[in-house]
Amino acid sequence: MSDRITYIGHGTVLLEADGARLVTDPLLRPRILGLITRAPGDPPAAPAADAVLVSHPHPDHLDYPSLRRVGRRVPIVVPRGCGWFLRARGFRDVREVEEGEALRVGSAEVVVTPARHDGRRWPIGPRRAAVGYQVRAGGRRFYYAGDTDLFDGMAELAPVDVALLPIGAWGGVAGRGHLDPLRAAQAAARMRARIVVPVHWGTYARADLHRRRPDLVAGPPAKLRAHLRELAPESELCVLRPGEPFELGD
Repeated sequence: MSDRITYIGHGTVLLEADGARLVTDPLLRPRILGLITRAPGDPPAAPAADAVLVSHPHPDHLDYPSLRRVGRRVPIVVPRGCGWFLRARGFRDVREVEEGEALRVGSAEVVVTPARHDGRRWPIGPRRAAVGYQVRAGGRRFYYAGDTDLFDGMAELAPVDVALLPIGAWGGVAGRGHLDPLRAAQAAARMRARIVVPVHWGTYARADLHRRRPDLVAGPPAKLRAHLRELAPESELCVLRPGEPFELGD
């Protein structure tokens, strides 16, 4: 059975590895909060999953309607302290984790990694840790960064077979606590990523920026390609459009 990655959009990826099906940060709506609008196209279908991996509770990464579409019975993994958000809304199989912990989903081992990002529930709320996830399955290592800035421990993740790295910002600028194309290339170099799949781009932008800033949707992968050539030439770039799958083979 070959492993497959499907970029659904924004931070949402379906990872099929050694028979396990994992979905990251499901966001499956055309609009959210009235501030973000989806790029043209139909809303994505809810993927079937064995577990959901949530990196932090920002509304564009922990979205209740999208999680309901994936299914209330699907286990949801969240950073410690975030479980009550979901339990209060009827989700029962919620598993709180913190950096360094590991759990199994079928044949896959999921290891919780650090992230450098303010994870509090926007716009107010107590500070919560954001996390990333490394999935080890079938002899491969996959890394999903969530939202994060560069951190020294990225080198300890090496080597990574597939790195799912955010490169875009729906508001126009990927500020502190985020990767942009340059910092994503630096991250790929630190973790010696064999394949880099950019995420968090090409899907959402503020409604007022869609027409004035088309580069928000189309521009980040080209910048990432240029930075990878310079900083991580051994990494292969695999750019997926929202909804597009990529098979890794046996």
